[in-house]
Amino acid sequence: MISIYKKEMRAYFSNMMCYVFLCAMIVIVGIFFVMISVFGLNPNYHIVLNNVTTFFFILIPVITMRLFSEEARQKTDQLLFTSPLSVTQIVLGKFFAAVSLFFLAVAVTVLFPLLINQYGDLPLSLIIGTHIGFALIGAACISVGVFISVLTDNQIIAAVATVGAIFMMFVIDGIALSMPTTTFASFMFVAVIITIIAAIWYNATRNIMATACVGVFSLAVAGGLYIFNNLIFDGIIVRVLQWFSVFARFNNFFIGILNISDIVYYVSFCLLFVYLAINVIEKRRWR
Repeated sequence: MISIYKKEMRAYFSNMMCYVFLCAMIVIVGIFFVMISVFGLNPNYHIVLNNVTTFFFILIPVITMRLFSEEARQKTDQLLFTSPLSVTQIVLGKFFAAVSLFFLAVAVTVLFPLLINQYGDLPLSLIIGTHIGFALIGAACISVGVFISVLTDNQIIAAVATVGAIFMMFVIDGIALSMPTTTFASFMFVAVIITIIAAIWYNATRNIMATACVGVFSLAVAGGLYIFNNLIFDGIIVRVLQWFSVFARFNNFFIGILNISDIVYYVSFCLLFVYLAINVIEKRRWR
């Protein structure tokens, strides 16, 4: 994994896109810093980072779009996946390289609050909490970008798809509020989720009998709950979509609260998409 990590870091710093990303990140943070903290005379620097997260759907694809799609386009992925390294090591090496580049940009932004800290005491707990949340959201978005990069051999398609995915993550709260809250709609939503999980199970195991048993049993349990206690489904669509809202969980960090459950959520989110990327590659190797 270390060899892949070093290879990717060298590739980043020998590629113009790396410097474009770093410059764009610093310039965007700098603009909000000047507008809010300097001209606006607002010492709450965490507001600056909160505004910058809205640009993640533009910034993150720059560092993730080429990770696997470029390898596939140049056919070097065949050499990579036949090396002594496991697929897990390869994916993690590339993921950590992208995260390291992003964390480097975050580390540079720490200089901005240090500049105005000379003129007064800043709410350091809020700034530290916001930086941690900012870094975790970035890592979560990168994991999505890595997964999408695995799916295509075209960098442009990978970039556009990542933009769309991160944008959907950003607006999912608004979508959740517009969803129906009736028990029947919620039951149908649960049925669709069960079907999707069954499809993923089949894709991973290729065992039609086991998949059918799990799917039918889950649907039967959901149907029984709907018949005997349908209130359990009330508003479940909104709750599920809000649970998957990556940006909504940033609110605790924004007010200086380091909640272990939020940190675990972001780490789990990253692991999920890294696992999906590994699974896609493994399936492709054995076709």
